[in-house]
Amino acid sequence: MARSLISLPYDLAIKAGLQMLEANLLPDFLLRRAARMLLSMRLRVSYKPTAAEQLLDLMEFAHSLKEFPISIHQDEANSQHYEVPAEFYKLVLGKHLKYSSSYFSKPTSRLDESEQAMLELYCERAQLVDGQKVLDLGCGWGSFSLYAAKKFPQSRITGLSNSNTQKDFIEEECRKQGITNVNIITSDINVFEAGTTYDRIVSIEMFEHMKNYKELLKKISSWMKPDALLFVHIFVHKVFAYHFQDSGDDDWMARSFFTGGTMPADGLLLYFQDDLSILNHWRVSGNHYSRTSEEWLKNMDRNLEPIKIIFAKTYGENEIRKWIAYWRTFFLAVSELFGYNNGEEWMVSHYLFKRK
Repeated sequence: MARSLISLPYDLAIKAGLQMLEANLLPDFLLRRAARMLLSMRLRVSYKPTAAEQLLDLMEFAHSLKEFPISIHQDEANSQHYEVPAEFYKLVLGKHLKYSSSYFSKPTSRLDESEQAMLELYCERAQLVDGQKVLDLGCGWGSFSLYAAKKFPQSRITGLSNSNTQKDFIEEECRKQGITNVNIITSDINVFEAGTTYDRIVSIEMFEHMKNYKELLKKISSWMKPDALLFVHIFVHKVFAYHFQDSGDDDWMARSFFTGGTMPADGLLLYFQDDLSILNHWRVSGNHYSRTSEEWLKNMDRNLEPIKIIFAKTYGENEIRKWIAYWRTFFLAVSELFGYNNGEEWMVSHYLFKRK
């Protein structure tokens, strides 16, 4: 009873805040302050008193993932992100339509060149050369598939997506740009079987939507030639892992944008080396993702009028204000997440695996 009385003011404040958010009445400085407050709470809950307890917590999380299917709630993830029309992303993202962290190699770098810098980094770290068969696992709007196809014209690029909207968009881009070495497949990763093997498999911010990494990596290994490599880009926390769970009003991010998602720890994948073994491991400061999301927010604010038209068709006339607030808040929250503690808490990790 006492606990309920203590939590009541907090719950009422959250409900009132959500109502104001949906009415687009909260200024950015309050949204940023609220995001930092929630992140601080996450850190207090997730950091353990001793190193031994911290490791035990991660090990228990890793073991628990083996009870899940490979992925859950894919339909919700689609509706939240990937079935929103490409026209929206064209107005918000850079020219490569890279819906993931870019790499700002210089303080003066712009979004377009930073998207390209990260795509180049993938090619280098995945050891891509012309003439390979490449699987882009979770290909998004095709940023990597299209880039690799043009950079390596003798390679065959296969992209896997669970979104028909994305498949249609990438295929249309291939027609416009005269690209003939890309094939896009739409399937659920839980049931997808490649039916062939690849020289390289690249996955960019797909593993965050997965659960059972043991079964996922086992499946991926069966699609790899003996000397093939798997390159993975995922966002992580440096120490701990957690699920995006919708268990209350303050779990707005999980409910609206990451249903069924996972925040891995930087070291989490290293506990799933039954079928693959790690060759290399890099960390990219969260500041790069923070800057990326700030650029998305600026682009959204510059293009609000055409975005309102898109949202009217996507969500309905009565939902325009709410979803403008939601998407702006999402970009703000992503920036605050990865910029927290100067990019040293949440960040991007890259991994290179080989077959055993």
